[in-house]
Amino acid sequence: MKSKFNLLLILVLVGAAFAMAADAPKYQLANRFAVAGDGGWDYLAYDATSNRLFITRGTHVMVLDAASGKSLGDIPDTAGVHGVALAPDLGLGATSNGRANTVTIFDLKTLQKKSEVKAGGNPDALLYDPASHLLFAFNGRSNDATAIDPVKGVAVATIPLSGKPEFAASDERGRIFVNIEDKNELTAIDVKKLAVAATWPLKGCEEPSGLAIDAKNNRLFSVCGNQVMTVVDSTSGKLVATVPIGKHPDAAGFDPNAHLVFSSNGEGTLTVAHQDSPDKYTVVQTVSTAAGARTMTLDPASHTIYLVTAKFGPAPAPTEAQPHPRPAMLPGSFEVLVVSLK
Repeated sequence: MKSKFNLLLILVLVGAAFAMAADAPKYQLANRFAVAGDGGWDYLAYDATSNRLFITRGTHVMVLDAASGKSLGDIPDTAGVHGVALAPDLGLGATSNGRANTVTIFDLKTLQKKSEVKAGGNPDALLYDPASHLLFAFNGRSNDATAIDPVKGVAVATIPLSGKPEFAASDERGRIFVNIEDKNELTAIDVKKLAVAATWPLKGCEEPSGLAIDAKNNRLFSVCGNQVMTVVDSTSGKLVATVPIGKHPDAAGFDPNAHLVFSSNGEGTLTVAHQDSPDKYTVVQTVSTAAGARTMTLDPASHTIYLVTAKFGPAPAPTEAQPHPRPAMLPGSFEVLVVSLK
């Protein structure tokens, strides 16, 4: 009798999982915008207050209308720009300038520069924490984070880290989190103390990059180079789940209204996983995007995802100085991909 009950329970659970997957939203590559300008790119950000996209392009930041791809402005003189962060409650934005070792603060409406703040070595990821009204620049070369008061335009603290920081996320309740890529770790920072509160190993994760958060349920989503996404309890650092994803991931996103987690993968796919519960996740779709589309930003109100990529020529021959040379981007091939609900 017991075995029959267990079998029935398993069938019910499997049926529920299939039903949930069938009912999950379905995404498609709905549009693509050709964008003028050559050069590489890194992070991008969506501004919900104005429906604009901010895209870092090596020496400047392009500002586009998210609906049409039309250029709305440009933020120049951001040498080696990696990250862009928006603080709509302050009317400010910021860029992390890797070659200049600085952070540029700009007016979110006019895009005009207001100040430039010294950061650590090669500031990369950039995060605005609404709870503290501070910016955090995560410095890839000096293995630390610079806390910045964006209104005053001054650095207020330097926070040493255990290794090379990557993407970061805020719970907006006094803690921010950052992946430590070269140590396969996740670090929690106490925003009030401006100090590391904890550093946890990311079991089963190699080279964590993208990071997203479900602040309500205290869950962190790290995408890893070995084709997994780890789900970690942000209060304890405990690993609660792993999710299979595509190759060469870079960014992650979480849509709290749809209970969906995303991984943008450089192989040309977007992994969509449903949050069945805080500790259980089911991959419900793998969306075809385009090769190289590994960086993303999300508009949770419309459930729209924006990615960027370009086409590349063959890689040059390896040399002693460059044993793993990157292929050159083909001129005029940069584009924005729009993934939305069917």
